[in-house]
Amino acid sequence: MIISASRRTDIPTWYSEWFCRRIKEGFLYVRNPMNYHQISRIDLSPDIVDCIVFWTKNPIPMLGRLDELKDYMYYFQFTLTGYGKDIEKNLPDKKLELIPAFQTLSGKIGPERVIWRYDPIIISDKYSEDYHIRAFRTIAEKLEGCTEKCVISFVDVYQKNKKNLQTIDMIHKTDDDLTAFAGKLASIAADHGMVTATCAELIDLSAAGIEHNSCIDRHLIEKLTGYPIQVEKDANQRPECGCAASIDVGAYNTCPNSCKYCYANYNEESVKTNVRKYDPASPLLCGEVAPEDKITDRKMKSLKQRQISLFDQE
Repeated sequence: MIISASRRTDIPTWYSEWFCRRIKEGFLYVRNPMNYHQISRIDLSPDIVDCIVFWTKNPIPMLGRLDELKDYMYYFQFTLTGYGKDIEKNLPDKKLELIPAFQTLSGKIGPERVIWRYDPIIISDKYSEDYHIRAFRTIAEKLEGCTEKCVISFVDVYQKNKKNLQTIDMIHKTDDDLTAFAGKLASIAADHGMVTATCAELIDLSAAGIEHNSCIDRHLIEKLTGYPIQVEKDANQRPECGCAASIDVGAYNTCPNSCKYCYANYNEESVKTNVRKYDPASPLLCGEVAPEDKITDRKMKSLKQRQISLFDQE
């Protein structure tokens, strides 16, 4: 089983205490976002959890707790962009706090386990192509040797983030323009020892030397665990997403980062309401089990293929 922690909210930043308690107690509950009163009980036994994929913009609250994850394999998707407070309202200072945090995390767990995300890319008068190139180069210089991969994508407008994005005077570029721009970013990344890949991007950027990425990456998990992994593509993601199937343990509208482009946390009042329900001791993130809730054990198993076939031997 692969745990995604989480596409829906920033668990390392805001809920590391809850997550580490769940690891210690060996289980957690997740509400079905499509059926509120349906709850799954997720077994967190190290024998079942093959890998945990953390998604964060600020891992600082978790840096001192990594020993609590010693029985698990995990890696981080770390978003680090050049935006200011007008886009990423509640993030710490990039230069003084987040870049050093990236360097520290990489030093603790290794560069292949910390993936830099410069996404989503919004092009506007303020955040022009030239601005992004300067910001990207500055960050890439600081992260050299701290990561092996940079993931980029261009902002997608959904119904859920449309209202927030309307406050930004975005400039829409042609596919050819975006390909040329992405090629410049890939060149900078290569100069600093990183490959560049895209996240669920419709545009084919192979002409710029950029391939489609799998953020929940079966090949990386196989490399990190030392075992072949039998897992299907995640059917719950968009067709262009290459991620392996996983269980997301987060909840929508629970992240106080307040990023304008976020599709998972689009209602600030709902976020405030949910955050008030947060109890680190609860098996549920930002909530309690109600009498009308139905809890079901989700039957999962390890995806590792422990028996080697004749074809795998030299």
